[in-house]
Amino acid sequence: TLVGFHVAGTGLSEVYWDHQIPLPKLAAVQAKVTVALVALLCFINSYDGEFVFDDSEAIVNNKDLKPTTPLNNIWSNDFWGSNLSSNSSHKSYRPLTVLTFRLNYLLAGGLHPVGFHVLNIILHAVISALMIDVFAILIGGLAYDEKGRILNHAPKTSLLAALFFAAHPVHTESVAGIVGRADLLCALFFQLSFLTYCKAFNRGSLLLCAAAMLCKEQGITVLVSELLRRGLLTRLTLMGLGGLSMLYARWRIMGTGPPAFTEVDNPASFAENIFLRIVNYNYYYCLNAWLLLCPWWLCFDWSMGCVPLIKSATDWRMVWLLLIWCVLIGLISQALCSQDSQRRRTLTLGLVLLVVPFLPASNIFFRVGFVIAERVLYLSSAGYCLLLAYSLGHCCCRWKLLCVLVLALLCVYVARCALRSYQWRSERSLFTSALSVCPLNAKVHYNVGKNLADRGNSTAAIQYYREAVRLHPTYVHAMNNLGNILKERNELVEAEQLLSKAVAIQPDFAAAWMNLGIVQNSLQKFEEAEQSYWNAIRFRKKYPDCYYNLGRLYADQNRHVDALNAWRNATMLKPEHSLAWNNMVILLDNTGNLGQAELIGREALKLLPNDHTIMFSLANVLGKLQKYKESEAFFLHALRINPNAASCHGNLAVLYHRWGKLELAEKHYELSLKLDPEAPGTRDNYNMLRRKLDQLKRSTP
Repeated sequence: TLVGFHVAGTGLSEVYWDHQIPLPKLAAVQAKVTVALVALLCFINSYDGEFVFDDSEAIVNNKDLKPTTPLNNIWSNDFWGSNLSSNSSHKSYRPLTVLTFRLNYLLAGGLHPVGFHVLNIILHAVISALMIDVFAILIGGLAYDEKGRILNHAPKTSLLAALFFAAHPVHTESVAGIVGRADLLCALFFQLSFLTYCKAFNRGSLLLCAAAMLCKEQGITVLVSELLRRGLLTRLTLMGLGGLSMLYARWRIMGTGPPAFTEVDNPASFAENIFLRIVNYNYYYCLNAWLLLCPWWLCFDWSMGCVPLIKSATDWRMVWLLLIWCVLIGLISQALCSQDSQRRRTLTLGLVLLVVPFLPASNIFFRVGFVIAERVLYLSSAGYCLLLAYSLGHCCCRWKLLCVLVLALLCVYVARCALRSYQWRSERSLFTSALSVCPLNAKVHYNVGKNLADRGNSTAAIQYYREAVRLHPTYVHAMNNLGNILKERNELVEAEQLLSKAVAIQPDFAAAWMNLGIVQNSLQKFEEAEQSYWNAIRFRKKYPDCYYNLGRLYADQNRHVDALNAWRNATMLKPEHSLAWNNMVILLDNTGNLGQAELIGREALKLLPNDHTIMFSLANVLGKLQKYKESEAFFLHALRINPNAASCHGNLAVLYHRWGKLELAEKHYELSLKLDPEAPGTRDNYNMLRRKLDQLKRSTP
């Protein structure tokens, strides 16, 4: 009994070449479980990985994930947590994906990456299993048995294609990289929309398409796949109008304008010669095709010189363009001209599934912000896997040895996935793995350097930052980070040169202006430093760290009122800015304004009740005000938090010394000297106490 509708194809009998596939014939449930297990096997070793690369911006630094942020924000902000109306927004509108990140955050009680990774792996396993049904429909048309199950005319081919999909190494970025959740959810709703449409549930299909689009933009492409299937004119019209409505809504949400990208993001799109622009776009297509064919050279980022532009028609890489178009034209001609209706159908729909989901990333309709991004191939790879399995099925009929090679290819895929997902477990291994793939990519060297610097290896980091600047002489972020390290190593002249060059290249680079101000302050170029700080604030209005450093500059110049105002601005913009609060207390203490210092210290501790540095400073103030009991309490609280603070023991000893509790003073002087024998003044105070104690002993009868 057939339910729904059936597209002309091979009828209900299984196709003859399907038997040649070197796989067992499994029941539907067994096949799906097998595919899901293979998917888990490929990526399970990424389950306890860190947050890496883009995860920092999309998850770690994204306030939309936190319960304290209103839930409505996800509908007005982009994928990275920026307001969609902002000029700096990438216009990536994926609220449903962000919602799943927020749920991960709530369930885990914070930013614990295991839960995020596990959900990604499970999603990939589910998608891979569902691919069997999608492939069954694409190969043999739609038909159901009396229990409502899809009849699979080529069960082995569908299984092989799904296994290729489950184990394709190009998926590693989507599965092991948490931000790849957008591609996974988009693919899931894409499948569900397609399967729902095939059952003639138009409204459900449109809703699922909208859900796919709210996970990632390319979800809209499922409508093209659906419209290419036969159906009633009314259904096609409804789907077409629904798609146009969603595109219009998406355009309005984006602010009726595309995001602004730079030449660094996508150099080919900035080529002045339209011929060279088209040639390089086509070369990018070749590289994407190569990643599907031979997913061995994989890289987290393909920008900044990783793919040199073709600048002449005599470039040898033009051969690849001719080759890919010859293959594509050959496949299209087979799809259109074959006498076998089943072959026409499979090739046509396989090509549609390969090409259509890739169109949003093709630069045809709008400029994209990348050269190559492996995760955009997640859906397109399904079309490739279908074409590959279909072709191998036919070839196995002629060459039996090919059966062994098919199984070998699957094993290679699984091994490559395991290796690559292991590399995605940490930024150190991920960034280092890219050096051999894209040695000309300045961003790769920058990220390796940044990772080394974060781990305290500044000497090695300098080498990678210098290489990044050499490869890309206008790489302002590499200049800024290199300048920072040189500043910390007191190589101030070169640091100033680098930071000055960075702001000359990008005048609105607020962080570089602030760092330049810090260097100029260290070089005692006070007027220039002040101007640099104000430039930073001009380009970033809410910049508490810059106000803090401006306050330090004013304090060095004994401009106490200006310093206090700057630090107060820092705490207003960032109430938890401990250093700004502490410096206000210390400055007021040093200038004799003890009452005001006490008020500021108490205000700070209301916001930062466990900050031992502020407790220490307030305790000093209270000691000078002869509020010995309160001062003692704050010193002891600070020591419970940080028991090895020599200065805290030393100052508590001074308090006890003044207070007349000489035995306690002796105890804490000795603890301070044990922790820091060179503590300034402590040795003298201790010796003074010892003399006093000796005098008391001699005077005691």
